[in-house]
Amino acid sequence: MSDATATPQPDSPDDVSTLPAATPLTRAALEIDEYAATLGWDLPARLFALVDSGALRKADPRVAEQLGLTDDAAGLTPVEQDEIPAGTPLDKFLGTIAWPDAVAGCALVVERLMLPPGAEQSRPRNASDAQLAEWVANHPKREEVRITAAVLRDGKKEIALRLRSKDTAREVLTGPDLVPGLTEALLATFA
Repeated sequence: MSDATATPQPDSPDDVSTLPAATPLTRAALEIDEYAATLGWDLPARLFALVDSGALRKADPRVAEQLGLTDDAAGLTPVEQDEIPAGTPLDKFLGTIAWPDAVAGCALVVERLMLPPGAEQSRPRNASDAQLAEWVANHPKREEVRITAAVLRDGKKEIALRLRSKDTAREVLTGPDLVPGLTEALLATFA
C-alpha cells in the first residue's frame, strides 16, 4: 500500500454512509463512486485499498486522524493508491499487485463503453480486437459507464455502475454480479 489519500466522506442528502441496509462493501463502492463523480469523466482508472476503519484507528491513530476517521467510524475506509502507469494494460497491471495483510479489500474505478442486451447479434464476425473496439465505439446504442468494482479478501464483491447519460447518485446501479470479469480480476490480486 502506498502513500495515498482517503476518499472524502459524503455530506450530501444522498450520503451513502447513512444507508442502514447497505453492507460496508456497498457503502465503500458508493463512496468511491461519489468521489469519482466529483472528478468528472474521461479519466484514467483509479485503484483503492479498502482498510477496516476500526483497525486503522487502533493501528495508527495519527493516520486515522489525518483521514478524518472519528472514534465511532466503522466499516471500510477507501485509500486511493498511486496512479496506474499510463499505457499499461489493466490486466497486466492487476497481475503485479500484492496487498499487505492490513488491506481488507480493494476497489477499481474504470470507464468503459457498454452495449445493451441483444447488441451482440450484430457483432461483426471474425473481427480483430481493434475492429471490435471500433464497432463498439461507433454503435448507436453504446453507453458510457463508470464502473466501481470493489472486493474483499473473503470473496465478497460489489459493483457501482454509473451511466454518463444518467449522471446522478440516485441513478447508480449496484450489485455483486454486474461486471463479473472485473471483480474476479480484483479478487485475483489477493491470491
